[in-house]
Amino acid sequence: MAGQGGLTIRGAALEARALTKSFGGTPVVRDVSFKVAGGALLTLLGPSGSGKTTTLRMIAGFEDPDAGQILLADEDITERPAHRRNIGVVFQQYALFPHLTVFANVAYPLEMRRLGRAEIKSRVDAALDLVRLHGFESRYPRQLSGGQQQRVALARAIVFEPPVLLMDEPLGALDKRLRETMQVEVRRLQQQLGITTVSVTHDQVEALVMSDLIAVMDGGVLHQLAPPLEVYQRPATQFVADFIGESNLLVGAVSDAGAGPLTFTTAKGLRIRIEGDAGATQLPTHLVLRPEHVRIGPEAERAANRYVGEVLEVLYVGDLVKYRVVAETGDELWAKTLAPSTGQRWERGERVTVGWEPGDGLTVRA
Repeated sequence: MAGQGGLTIRGAALEARALTKSFGGTPVVRDVSFKVAGGALLTLLGPSGSGKTTTLRMIAGFEDPDAGQILLADEDITERPAHRRNIGVVFQQYALFPHLTVFANVAYPLEMRRLGRAEIKSRVDAALDLVRLHGFESRYPRQLSGGQQQRVALARAIVFEPPVLLMDEPLGALDKRLRETMQVEVRRLQQQLGITTVSVTHDQVEALVMSDLIAVMDGGVLHQLAPPLEVYQRPATQFVADFIGESNLLVGAVSDAGAGPLTFTTAKGLRIRIEGDAGATQLPTHLVLRPEHVRIGPEAERAANRYVGEVLEVLYVGDLVKYRVVAETGDELWAKTLAPSTGQRWERGERVTVGWEPGDGLTVRA
């Protein structure tokens, strides 16, 4: 995208092909592949030790893959050193020079490229305007808040107009409220510039809010690559279902394939009507059921799947109420509803009906 606030950035397609990396004989990244369209934002999401940061470091050129390729705009850059990849990087701790002013920090990559003084000033001014730090040029990092330091790091990463931006836990050092604000701010800036971006985080909400695509990783393996809504609504594996959002995960098997809905029978004997592929019958699997799909009380009476149970726990979470209910088989389920200002509420020890439709549950592999 050209001409955004004086900067000209053209986001380029980025592709990883079968990236593999081990340290001391221990596999850290295993055959990871993905492609990011020019101008899109991909989040590598997973717990500590999942391989997401190592994957990012291979793209940046800070680590050499044992196998696989990295392509930028269809050009193989796997063997290209980091300083020749022309990729912007925002580190978790921002890595600002404490003895340099905001202006000098942002100008640093331009000085390394030996641009003229007038061009440097023009680009730094444009970058600081984009991150809304005009007027902060003479301050030092110690005089800035965490959010302001993060904006300086962003400005420094985009000022030389790279086609790709990499961010390693960019919001991890911020408090919850500021992190939520910066999620929207960073996404706005990324879309405005049209810069291809790969971000690393362990925060599922951050990934869902900011991303065009999410790559969910664990143990060095890529479990699912899909848009946020698909990752949430149709998790590909039990790990993804458990890691993204809240889920009821019931262990059992699919049986009774016929013309109508299939039946999922839990290990404890609860029989649940589901929609799905008849070819999956008799295979041990997991049923994913999001708590917001579980109705409770009178609303559950008309559901195709309905069961009587006892309320074990009630949690009030702001505008939501979460109920833990045990069915007569011993299977436990969470139901999540809006907190009513008046009307029916259920307390511990009460017997209630819970229910949901066959299409609300999804079977996934372990």
